[in-house]
Amino acid sequence: MKYVVVLPDGAADEATPKLKGRTPLQVARKSNMDWVADHGRQGCVVTVPEALLPGTDVATLSLMGYDPLADYTGRAPLEAVAQGIGCADDEIIFRCNFVTIAGGRMLDFTADHISQCDADCLIDALNEHVADDRVRFHAGVSYRNLMIVKGLSDEGVRCTPPHDIPDQPIAAHLPTGTEAEFVRGVMERAQSVLADHEVNALRRRRGERQAGDIWLWGQGRPAKLEPFAKRYGCRGACIAAVDVIRGLALAVGLDVIDVKGATGYLDTDYAAKGRATVEALERFDLVVVHVEAADEAGHLGDAEAKVSAIEQIDEHIVGPALDRLRRFERWRMLIAPDHPTPVDSRIHTRTPPPFCMAGAKIEASASGTFCETQAAATGWRVDPGHRLMRMFVES
Repeated sequence: MKYVVVLPDGAADEATPKLKGRTPLQVARKSNMDWVADHGRQGCVVTVPEALLPGTDVATLSLMGYDPLADYTGRAPLEAVAQGIGCADDEIIFRCNFVTIAGGRMLDFTADHISQCDADCLIDALNEHVADDRVRFHAGVSYRNLMIVKGLSDEGVRCTPPHDIPDQPIAAHLPTGTEAEFVRGVMERAQSVLADHEVNALRRRRGERQAGDIWLWGQGRPAKLEPFAKRYGCRGACIAAVDVIRGLALAVGLDVIDVKGATGYLDTDYAAKGRATVEALERFDLVVVHVEAADEAGHLGDAEAKVSAIEQIDEHIVGPALDRLRRFERWRMLIAPDHPTPVDSRIHTRTPPPFCMAGAKIEASASGTFCETQAAATGWRVDPGHRLMRMFVES
């Protein structure tokens, strides 16, 4: 059996006036996704337990077949795995965003999608002027970086993801808890270093938003996860540009395939990801391909960009993968957004997203186009969501 799992991050949505009362999935031209839904089955999947915040880390862990209530320890530890960064028993790892805060509001949780060169320079500055015997910083991809802290309890501080407070005052969302004062202190020291840094001086002259602050969140310690091959009997690979997915894949023993031109943003090379998926099918039983673009469009509140991202995923990834799969004797495909990122609210929600699957021994339900409404109408609801993977890989 050959399997392909397509994860269009944040592609699910709500009916929006921006699209005349429809969702991006309903508007997008996506003949391949629709074929999978119509020639297989579609439904909704509960990817985020009530006790956890809706995010790519928690939701994708569910879709990969792992129970977040048992296996989730934080987003930052997964990203650290992708970067090959370890930590001592008395250390915890934080996600460290470069952000733009103006007038006390979270203006941009990506600092205008800061370039890698600028981000690397600022991380160097933080390590020179803020890091000490307890704190050190590690560069990641663009605004997505890490900080490791010694001697801090991960239960002593509660943090809010910056993408959950777009354009909102930050005062009510700063870290809280018994050890929050230390974390806030690091953020304040970083602000004093970044404000007058030459990188931000150049960004001002170029008309770009300032990377004048860091925002710490997603903290935790590494967890040991059961290998995917042992749990599900499939030797697999993952294609992804963002570290949280790459780290999750490595943590469960999947091979990670690098794709030139994959950016984790709207400008990603969809066709290159599609080609890599097709090529990987020759070597692996299962290929997981994650695409971040629809989620980024949702955070931007850009409905047209989200529609375009879905269409490009369908044309350049789902289409070629489906064509190749159908030439194997036995195959299956699963398409599953991890969570909604509605263009109106611009934040993740825990509403169960739609999914569809087709292939060997999956009875066709003729359920029409793939979208939130049609999926809900089938009445098939997978709860808890981590059960979906076993349904997909087993007869």
